[in-house]
This record gives sequence, structure tokens and C-alpha cells, in this order.
Amino acid sequence: MVDHKRYDFSVNDVSEVYAGPGGKLWELLMGEQIHVGGPEQTDLLARKAEIDKAGQNFALLDICSALGGPARHLAEKYGIKVVGLDITPEMVLEAKKRTEGKPYASKIEYRIGSGLDIPAHLNSFEVVWGQDAWCYIRDKVRLIEETWRVLKPGGTLAFTDWIWGSVSVSEEESDILMEFMVFPNLQTLNGYAELIKATGYELVEKVDLQEDFANHMDIYLNILQKAKPDIEAGFGVELYAAAEKGVIAWQQAAHNKKVGRGLWIAKKP
Repeated sequence: MVDHKRYDFSVNDVSEVYAGPGGKLWELLMGEQIHVGGPEQTDLLARKAEIDKAGQNFALLDICSALGGPARHLAEKYGIKVVGLDITPEMVLEAKKRTEGKPYASKIEYRIGSGLDIPAHLNSFEVVWGQDAWCYIRDKVRLIEETWRVLKPGGTLAFTDWIWGSVSVSEEESDILMEFMVFPNLQTLNGYAELIKATGYELVEKVDLQEDFANHMDIYLNILQKAKPDIEAGFGVELYAAAEKGVIAWQQAAHNKKVGRGLWIAKKP
């Protein structure tokens, strides 16, 4: 089993993907929130983090905020303040453009920066949040420690992420999956839980979203294949072929429980 094999993908590699055709492709498949389940899953995580009970001065940090879709949804629906943090300048610029002129624009701030060195002071936020993006961050121990630093006492850590599943993968399978997504490494459901507890958090909930993840992979493959003519016309035959091969690999691995997705809620005492 190669659950913890690390790959030599840097922040620059991830930025290049999302600043180019890769970012447009994932938006096509997932919508502008660029995570599994879109607004519905954002609301699920919001309920679990009790954001629906929050006050107007409530502040949330979204690590790896991408195009700002979740940030805008949270600010508009729940009236909270949101700081979106992303390492890719092109994504931050586009997020700002999509937020300009919105009635809730004053509630959102976008910052360029890393989850491993968060540009925020101690005890700045009521919630630290992430949706399906921490799989791109190499040092997950440092990441969870940084969330602790910027969370206020009594604050909530709430995130979802792509993970290794319960069935072993071969090194060849791992290479195909990870190289397609440009992931440096993945955690497991229990692995994240242990990191959370080791940092000092009280783990409130961990949820295995394996079945839902596999079902969404079916949806994304269907969207991709229907859009084949447009993708080939806009980005080339080779990019489409690589995208289809990669999505099929993830779809099959998801149905075979080799990869999955999880949800974690924790409290800082």
C-alpha cells in the first residue's frame, strides 16, 4: 500500500494548472465552486460548522479559495465576513472580478498566500474552512497547525478533502491518479483525524463521503464526454484525451474504494 507516497509537485505546478486550461476544465465539470457537490455541499458544511447560527461579525477563513465561489455563497447566504486565501494570483484576480459589484462584496477579502504560512494574526477567525483543496498542500501537519494558530479559542475547523480510500492501490495506480491531479500526497479519513487531535483540537465529527464521491465522478465523466467537441475545439484533442483518461481513472478508483472524500469538524478549546 502506498498511501503516503509523496510526489514532487510544487505550488508552482498547481498554480500553472489552475491558471491555465486545467482551471477552466474543473470549473466546467464542477461549477465555479470547484469542489464536489457545489453549493449543496457548502451548505452541508456550513450547517455542521453552525455558520447558520453566526452573527454579522463572524469571520471565516477559506484556505484555497480558488475562484471565490464558496466565499461569495457564504457571504451572501449567511451574512458573514469571509477571507479567501489562495496561492494562485490568477485565481485571486478572477475571484475579485466576480465579486465586484455584488451587494455583499464588502464582506469578502481575497488574499494571495499559502495555507502553510497564513497571512493572518493569532486568533483571527471563528472558522477555518476548506473544500476539497488541501490535497494540494504538501505539509498537512504544518497546515493543521496553522489553522490552529489563526483560529480563535472556541473556534471551528471545518473542511472536506480528497483522500485515499479503504482499499490498497498499487504504485502504478497511485502514479496515474496523483500525476493527473498534481497532488503531492493524500491523507486518509483516520489520518486527518489523528492530525487534528494531535494538534490539540477536539474532533467533533468525521464523515466518510466515499459513495457520494464515486457518484459525483460518474457525473463529472458524463459532463466531460458531452462537452468533448467544445473542449477539443477550445483546448485541443490531446488535452481532452488526457482529461478523459484521468477522470476515468479517478472514477474507477472511487468505485473500487481506492480513493474517496471525507469531512471533518473540530473545535479549538
